[in-house]
Amino acid sequence: MKLIDDAVRNGQSTLSEYESKQVLAAYHIPVTIEQLVDNPEDLFKAAAKIGYPVVMKGSSADIAHKTEKGLIRVDVRNDAEALSAFKEITAAMEGTDKQVLVQQLVKGQRELVAGLTRDPQFGPCVMFGLGGIFTEVLRDAAFRVAPLEKRDALEMMQEIKAHKILEAVRGMAPVDKNMLAEILIAVGQIGIENEMIKEIDINPVIITDGKPVAVDALVVLEGK
Repeated sequence: MKLIDDAVRNGQSTLSEYESKQVLAAYHIPVTIEQLVDNPEDLFKAAAKIGYPVVMKGSSADIAHKTEKGLIRVDVRNDAEALSAFKEITAAMEGTDKQVLVQQLVKGQRELVAGLTRDPQFGPCVMFGLGGIFTEVLRDAAFRVAPLEKRDALEMMQEIKAHKILEAVRGMAPVDKNMLAEILIAVGQIGIENEMIKEIDINPVIITDGKPVAVDALVVLEGK
């Protein structure tokens, strides 16, 4: 994939969130509607096109932990708030490549995680589990060696302790497990077809109206 080849050639160890999601989208994984901007004029155009409220994030291949660095603004509701957020985010970013990702605000109470690790013995392995802030705390996840069949993906969903979160609960629609299975299968396929990808972290995958959407993503590349 050209995007990955170019990143490796440029010496990048990771892809930016925007680049990472381009990889996912190329494999038909649903991602947030978003646009990269580097000036207020394009910012206002992007926000108008996506529709307020929006999320704004500092975007660079060097930024892995945007929350800790104060580079995220959520629920930005108008041009004045957007301009203020743009100034704050770019001021907090290091370097000269100060781009901001303007993103649709995806609302949902259930957060999942999907990902990939390249095991030295087994090769690309797909991971699925409970996402958001609970990923590292609860470590509730299931793994399979790629490639996955639909049966494998559905089994992974049942293996996590919190599997009932995928059902109809508290007035929320059940998760579209077929869509979720396609995401897990696609993640494995990305790993098989792109040997320079070391890890993929899609966290969170937010469930909105029963449908999974990749809201944040990080692709880690193999060193030269």
